[in-house]
Amino acid sequence: APLAVTRYRQARALSSIVERQPPAGMSIDVEDWFMVSNLASVVDASSWSGRESTVERNTDLVLRRLADYGVAATFFILGWVAKRCPALVDRIHRAGHEIASHGMNHQPVHSLSANEFRDDVTLCKNILEQRTGQAVHGYRAPDFSITEWAVDVLQDVGYTYDSSVFPILGPHRYGAIGNIDAREPVREIRPGFHEACISCVPIGRRGLPWGGGGYFRLLPYAAFRRGVATILNTGRPFVFYIHPWELDPDQPRVGGLTRGQRFRHYLNLERCEARWSRLLDEFRWTNLSDLVERCAAARAQDRA
Repeated sequence: APLAVTRYRQARALSSIVERQPPAGMSIDVEDWFMVSNLASVVDASSWSGRESTVERNTDLVLRRLADYGVAATFFILGWVAKRCPALVDRIHRAGHEIASHGMNHQPVHSLSANEFRDDVTLCKNILEQRTGQAVHGYRAPDFSITEWAVDVLQDVGYTYDSSVFPILGPHRYGAIGNIDAREPVREIRPGFHEACISCVPIGRRGLPWGGGGYFRLLPYAAFRRGVATILNTGRPFVFYIHPWELDPDQPRVGGLTRGQRFRHYLNLERCEARWSRLLDEFRWTNLSDLVERCAAARAQDRA
């Protein structure tokens, strides 16, 4: 009986803490397993159309889990996927989630000229808008490869926010925007245009990666959860991302990978769905457009 009472009190305390915390932003990068840059050395983009696709079944699993926990999310959808799986876009939209752009072909921004990038993000935006009948406001760059000049293009063609900056400590392959600070992850970086950074535990202007993906699969769940709670308890917003293929331990396997590549891609796939379900259950979530609007309103109120 004392143990049951203790567990009950712990559950009530956790519920009370969660209710006082600001909501966190849930985002899904909709791409197939063979599109991942970590596999690019053995999976050429020219072979994509001939590969076994798992993106529909895995994204449908994502939709079921979000429905189980009553969570609204933002889906950053590749144009390549939207063209081949239009009914999947319909299902995401009908479920009430935000539809956003991940570009057309998972090409890093730095691999494109300014004109090529403009064509890429305009085409993806148009495909998604024509399918859903609603404006697409958000963009996430493949590999978080955003650049300063790309933000100008995004705003010019009609996007109102980006979620591509991952301000982690040390050298990395991600892009950057000069005025980003991990201590203020959601902020207006141009008049009428916001950045919603992938979350880090701040250490100065940068921090430890704490926003999802491989980092979520690597860290023990209890440690990851404490980091999320620490961020939210400071009043900062939290932005999380995951890929549908990360919930699929039975996805096709490819040979020729280095030990590091195998580690990054296949680590803890068999545990990820259960971990993610716990995360959905233990925090309050919203989509990124709503999170950006809440942060903007809070800053306006502070200024007033």
